[in-house]
Amino acid sequence: MRRLVIAFLTILTALSASAEELNVASINIRVGRHMREDGLRKGDYKKFNGWDDRKQYLCDMINLEAFDLFGAQEVQKVQLDDMLKMLHDYDYIGVGADDGVFKGEICPVFYRKDAMEKLDEGIFWFSPTPNVPSKGWDAKYQRICTWGLFRQKATGKKVCFMNIHLDHIGQQARLESAKQLVNYVKKTLKGVNVVVVGDYNVSQMSESYGYIASSGLLKDTYEAAKYRFAPTGTFNGFNPCRYTTHRIDHIFVSKRVNVSRHGVLTYHYFRDMKAELQDMDTAAPKEIKGENRDSKCIS
Repeated sequence: MRRLVIAFLTILTALSASAEELNVASINIRVGRHMREDGLRKGDYKKFNGWDDRKQYLCDMINLEAFDLFGAQEVQKVQLDDMLKMLHDYDYIGVGADDGVFKGEICPVFYRKDAMEKLDEGIFWFSPTPNVPSKGWDAKYQRICTWGLFRQKATGKKVCFMNIHLDHIGQQARLESAKQLVNYVKKTLKGVNVVVVGDYNVSQMSESYGYIASSGLLKDTYEAAKYRFAPTGTFNGFNPCRYTTHRIDHIFVSKRVNVSRHGVLTYHYFRDMKAELQDMDTAAPKEIKGENRDSKCIS
C-alpha cells in the first residue's frame, strides 16, 4: 500500500458477549517516514491534512464514541503524547517497532479506564524472531503486534485485544504475518475471547486475509455483523468524496463472539477559509447564515 497520500477511516464494532456490549475500533491516524522537524509529514501540512490540523477533531470523535478499546496505527511518540493529553478517560499500552521503546511506529492499544481493567500485556514482532525488534521476510519496515488482556468491569468477562499493522510492501511478509497471528491465537489464547484490529494492508480478496478468515478461529466482523453501516471501504486518500469497495482495515473476533454492529465512520470536519457569510438557501430563515468551507477527513 502506497503511503504518499493515503489515510484511513475509523471502523468500529460492537460485540455482544452477554447483555453487555463491548465497543471497539481500529483507527489509522496517519503519519509516515517523510517528516518535518518534529516528526510529522511535510506534504500533509501543505494540503492542510497535517496532524496539527486534525488531532483535536480525531480525539473529539474518540471521546464522543467512547470506545471501550481501540487500536491505532502509524502513531509516532509526539502523536501519542498529544492523544493522551486529549483522551482523559484512556490509558494505553504499546512500544515503538524500531527499538521496543518509542522509536518508530507505535501500535498502541487504548483502553477506557472506567470500563476495562488491564490484566496483562505484551508485544511481538512479525518476523522469524518475534521476541526482539526485527523485520521479517520481504517487509520494508519492522512490524509489530500489541496485545492486552482485559477484564470488562461491568461483566467480569475477559478479552484479549490485539492491534496490528502489516507491511505495505512485502506480500510474503503479509502472508507469513497472517500465519504467525493465527498460530499465536491458536497456541496462546485458548479459552479467551479475542479481538484483532488493525491495518492489514490487504483487501478482503487477498490471500493473507483469506488465510485468517478461513482459519476456523476468527471471523470478520464486517461479514458477521447483524447491523452494518459501511458507505465505503477503508481508503480515502484524504478525499471526502473518495469511494472504494476495498477494505484494508479489518476487525476479526473469535468465532463464538456475537457481533451486533459494524461501522465505517466517515467523519469529516470543515477548514476555516475565512469565507464571506452567505444566505443558506431560500428555505432557511433570513437570520441563518453559512459559508463555504473545505470538507476534510480526520484520518
